[in-house]
Amino acid sequence: MSTENGYFSEDQSAETVIARNADCTNPRLKQVMEVVTRKLHEAVKEIEPTEAEWMQALQFLTATGQICNDWRQEWILFSDVLGVSMLVDAINHRKPDGGSENTVLGPFHVANAPQMPMGANICLDGKGEDMVVSGQVLDTEGKPISGVRMDVWQANDEGFYDVQQKGIQPDFNLRGVFVTGDDGRYWFRAVKPRFYPIPDDGPVGQLLGALGRHPYRPAHLHFILQAEGFQTLTTHIFDPHCPYITSDAVFGVKESLLADFQRVDDTARAEAFGFTSGWYWSVDYDFVLAL
Repeated sequence: MSTENGYFSEDQSAETVIARNADCTNPRLKQVMEVVTRKLHEAVKEIEPTEAEWMQALQFLTATGQICNDWRQEWILFSDVLGVSMLVDAINHRKPDGGSENTVLGPFHVANAPQMPMGANICLDGKGEDMVVSGQVLDTEGKPISGVRMDVWQANDEGFYDVQQKGIQPDFNLRGVFVTGDDGRYWFRAVKPRFYPIPDDGPVGQLLGALGRHPYRPAHLHFILQAEGFQTLTTHIFDPHCPYITSDAVFGVKESLLADFQRVDDTARAEAFGFTSGWYWSVDYDFVLAL
């Protein structure tokens, strides 16, 4: 059936809508809307929702928008739990063989974290299980990279970032910036991170519950690595022993980002690092920056 007369029919629904956009002067917008319209109409025809089900879907979308404010973006959360955020990230950060993989930035990055000397302790309140994080930043040929600005942040041992606990955690707790020397090596002291839930008290959390999914992110540390002449790397390293490592609510885990969290029971070495517990966690992980 032809769409030239502009009348709507079930068989030609997408084609009729796409044809109505023929005078769009923005070629990218025209392309995007053509694909979105076609796929959406395909989904509706396959699902055949009742009018009540479609109204329920619209009410979900409305509630998602209504809960958004200056500090909470439920639409981003929706994108995250559908795996779309990670897919967009993967498309836009394809790496050559050997380059460390990206993952999502997350909502808790804070600009202007203090620059610290190598080996400093980013834990300012002394709470949690002590940890030493170390490694080397290399190029894809295995050569060390000097002058890498490494922005680091993490949740505490209760699963909270400092910005979530104003007045409880010190400002810039478990955050710091380090710069590599000629050997490309880095090391700093921290605490073992803990898994935590994404916000699940809104429409997206209700959807996860209805789908039988949990809201947790596995334990991880965040990194942004920047060096002149190289692609910026935004990534995490994950504790492979975390109970949620294979079911991250936002699909941020990639196998290459699993680090080795080892417990070191050595009182003398712990004391040398300034730890008083007699033991600590050790994590060694190398990053590879792509040109």
